Amino acid sequence: MGTPDELFLVFLYAAIACLLVILIDGWFIRPQRDPGARAEQEPLYARGAGYALVALAVGMLWRLFRYEAVDFSVMLVVIGALSGLIWGLDRLVFAHRRQARAAAAGTPPERMREPIGVEYARSFFPVIVLVLVIRSFVFEPFRIPSDSMMPTLFDGDFIFVSKYSYGLRLPVLNTLLVPTGSPQRGDVIVFRLPPNPRINYIKRLVGLPGDVIRVDENNQVFINGKAMAQQPDGDYHGPKQDLAEYTGAPMAYEQLDGRRHAIMFAHKPIQTGEWTVPPGHYFFMGDNRNNSEDSRFDGPSAPGFVPERNLVGKAVRIWLNLDTRDGPLWRRIGNAIQ
Repeated sequence: MGTPDELFLVFLYAAIACLLVILIDGWFIRPQRDPGARAEQEPLYARGAGYALVALAVGMLWRLFRYEAVDFSVMLVVIGALSGLIWGLDRLVFAHRRQARAAAAGTPPERMREPIGVEYARSFFPVIVLVLVIRSFVFEPFRIPSDSMMPTLFDGDFIFVSKYSYGLRLPVLNTLLVPTGSPQRGDVIVFRLPPNPRINYIKRLVGLPGDVIRVDENNQVFINGKAMAQQPDGDYHGPKQDLAEYTGAPMAYEQLDGRRHAIMFAHKPIQTGEWTVPPGHYFFMGDNRNNSEDSRFDGPSAPGFVPERNLVGKAVRIWLNLDTRDGPLWRRIGNAIQ
């Protein structure tokens, strides 16, 4: 078994092959054979390709939903454009040819049937466009893939991200169309990892452009020389509490510009230092302060300072959790993200 990306490409190439079989049979071979053939009368290879196409599409969607390493917006745009192209070509060219052949063969119009690939395209196109519009301009679902935002978010949480909080942007191109707001210190934000924009990260916004951020050896955060208040809140109890780095890990409530949120300090080294946020960039930290690769780190795979164009949206609500070691956390469903 290959990596998730390799598996996705195998599914994709197989789906393209199935689609070509369906279209070639429906547009060129079947009209010669019988323009009014029903599904059960089609040859086995055409029916098999149709079933396989559906199965492969489901597999690709599940892979995207689970791993999110392939840009789902790109896939929606490509699939939507392909569906629209197939449907349009059929309406403009091939449907007329089928009708002419059917009339010449004396086939009644009610017996005429579209190629299965065209049926899929005609059915999927409006749905894909609707999903793309909602996902690009309203809400987008994400899955939390790590522990870096504990105790606010757990590995396995599925969340909704508001796409209109910081401006409406074109899908794929990410071009700003309508400014609707600006990020505020304390927001939990999904952003594209600067070294690899195909990967999405989620962290809490700590530093705005021009801010000077300092973290000392006591895990105290200073912004422009002012300490952000922390109120101790006992030890951590929750998912993965039996792991060495989390057993008895101290917790606290932190204030960022008057906004209160929970943080924890895993039993790992503290990342100290001082950073000045460049213009047009933001500084992020995970709520699991000692187990989060965030803007405090600089390296080929670390976020570093995040440019404004990489912001995806504001995390607003948890809608599902199925993946924690302690079983589903039903009580978290519907919780607002603070």
